[in-house]
Amino acid sequence: EVQLVESGGGLVQAGGSLRLSCAASGFTYGDYAIGWFRQAPGKEREWVSCISSSDGSTYYADSVKGRFTISSPNGKNPVHLQMNSLKPEDTAVYYCAADPLPSGRPVLAGTCPNRSYDYWGQGTQVTVSS
Repeated sequence: EVQLVESGGGLVQAGGSLRLSCAASGFTYGDYAIGWFRQAPGKEREWVSCISSSDGSTYYADSVKGRFTISSPNGKNPVHLQMNSLKPEDTAVYYCAADPLPSGRPVLAGTCPNRSYDYWGQGTQVTVSS
């Protein structure tokens, strides 16, 4: 059974930085799309970023491009989200999610937001004060 655990959330002032981490257990052989999502109170869940473990490709939502960086030493575990130049509108619960893929299959551009992620973490709160 795959389990994902997020960490690194907290309270930060606007313009500050946080680094989120997603630690996985139970990954089997093969590749994964690992995504970060967020959900603010009263809003729908929003895709933020994802990484393809097979080839290291990374993708970002327009709202975070240039400010957030997703990375991983091996493409799938752990996966970090470095968040710089944080804004109050970045306040949300951040979740990581994993979608198993056949070995060697890359995540194609444009597919991250709507993938059927099989596994989700419990989330970590990020609060950005103005």
